[in-house]
Amino acid sequence: MKSRKTHKIIGLILVLPMLGWTLTGLIFFIKPGYSEAYEQLSLKTYPLENSLLVSAPDWQEAKLINTILGHHLLVKTKGKVEHLDPVSLLPKKFPTQLQYEALLEDAFLNHKERYGKIIKINGDHALTSTGVEIKLNWDRLTLNQKGNDTRLINLLYKIHYLQWTPFNGFNQLVGILGLFLLFTLTLFGVRIYITSRK
Repeated sequence: MKSRKTHKIIGLILVLPMLGWTLTGLIFFIKPGYSEAYEQLSLKTYPLENSLLVSAPDWQEAKLINTILGHHLLVKTKGKVEHLDPVSLLPKKFPTQLQYEALLEDAFLNHKERYGKIIKINGDHALTSTGVEIKLNWDRLTLNQKGNDTRLINLLYKIHYLQWTPFNGFNQLVGILGLFLLFTLTLFGVRIYITSRK
């Protein structure tokens, strides 16, 4: 009788976590809207207008790219990527707000439905009319996008993995406790089954 009561209490405690885990697990299996939420937004590049021979003895890798803002030289030295001006070989200055806007609008050409128009630029961050946040990594010349759908899926991941608070230590404790309760629930279930068979 005591086993049944304990089994019932643990079962009630685990109702919400199990419900959250099941629903989010189903979403992760089907993956609706994942392609857009985690789309890799790329800068639009153009054919190189001129051949340019540049090298340095300590470069491990060099890549010349042509965008709407002109030529960019990306070099890798000792595992670190640098963004240089291909003529002066000095670090290429971060674009002005107008240049950054032109760079993004060029990247949006085939994705207008998702990105809409740029409504705000703050440093390397930009916000679009569709609520998508974009961050420019100038050293690597890459874009990172995050929309409402991305934020929702990230929230579902947190629910699924019991990351319910901003405190990692507490979340781990909750996760371990959840696993312990699930294991205990299983043990009591087996015990009740064996007892009822007798």
